[in-house]
Amino acid sequence: MPGESVPWSIIFTLTALTLIPSILMCMTPFARLLIVFHFLRQALGLQTTPSNQTLIGLSLILTFFLMQPVATEIYQDAFVPMQGGQITALEAVDRGELPLRHFMSHYVREKDVSLFIELAHEPRPATMDDVSMRVLLPAYILSELKAGFQIGTVLFLPFLIVDMVVASITTSVGMLQLPPVVISTPLKLLLFLMVDGWHLLIGSLMRSFH
Repeated sequence: MPGESVPWSIIFTLTALTLIPSILMCMTPFARLLIVFHFLRQALGLQTTPSNQTLIGLSLILTFFLMQPVATEIYQDAFVPMQGGQITALEAVDRGELPLRHFMSHYVREKDVSLFIELAHEPRPATMDDVSMRVLLPAYILSELKAGFQIGTVLFLPFLIVDMVVASITTSVGMLQLPPVVISTPLKLLLFLMVDGWHLLIGSLMRSFH
């Protein structure tokens, strides 16, 4: 009966709200994006600009952009039928799990999946669709951390070269009283702006999810 689904809808909604932070961190690209942005700030030699709130907000917006098709599929396949009383809350959870599973399976590394299958003492699955969520969730976040650090390291290298060049020049000319970071930071910012760094970085990050 449609009326019987109302209490379940309330319980499901409240539960989902409490799990949003964990879902955001462990089942979306949010962690990778935020790690890369923090690497960028450190590479530029900036301590508080952009602020943490700005980086988190940017990561949230980009995460919404990437996850919107998945969220739409979950809403249409799971939430709408449950709201109409066609399926139970547990069935809605099972249906909503499928789009997330497909998304995470596309970006998780087989090496990480194998690690957690071994730790969980589960039989080796025939396909990724057979991997349990107990294994897929930690494997996905580990893969995202790996990807975020890889991108951040590559991003760090050009700015590290600028720091080394500036340090060697200031040392060779005897400017020992002037910290190299005072000269290298404006140069790194100028380089980042000249190549339209934000456009290139965001574009590269978005394309890494396609």
